[in-house]
Amino acid sequence: MAEEASLEIEETGKSKKKLIIIILAVLVIVGGAAGYFFMSGSGASVESLDEETAISTDAASAEPTDSAEIGSALYVAMPRPFVFNVPGSSRDRIVQIKVQLLVRGEVNEETAKKHIPLIEGTLLSVFSTTTADELSTSTGKETLRFSALEKVQAALNDVEGSKVIERVLFTGFVMQ
Repeated sequence: MAEEASLEIEETGKSKKKLIIIILAVLVIVGGAAGYFFMSGSGASVESLDEETAISTDAASAEPTDSAEIGSALYVAMPRPFVFNVPGSSRDRIVQIKVQLLVRGEVNEETAKKHIPLIEGTLLSVFSTTTADELSTSTGKETLRFSALEKVQAALNDVEGSKVIERVLFTGFVMQ
């Protein structure tokens, strides 16, 4: 009889521990789900929605600005990454750069897509003038990006008569 009583105590002790663990797991899951739904909501109160509506109606009644005339930002991805060799102080390196072009408006997007071979050739000529030492710093990468923008804008200005590209963006950069 004493053995049965001690077994019951051990079993109830183990079952209470299991019950507590299950309850805690359920609370964590429910709390996590509630936090997710709370954080993923729009988070906008009625007052902020009224302010946004007032701002948007004011903006619609105002005269169009330069950004509205230019158009929305669109990105033109170059069809393939640029892979080239660059000389370095200790050894030559291979660089791979993935490029996207920021343009404004659908007309500029179509123009950029039409002149992709010209843009690729210009970018390759700019990329081939750099060294591995320059590309190892963030300042060197920014300088390369800025000079690429200038050269591409100049090339497109010669052909189209306008600067079609607003920015040259490096979306992938690997140097080995």
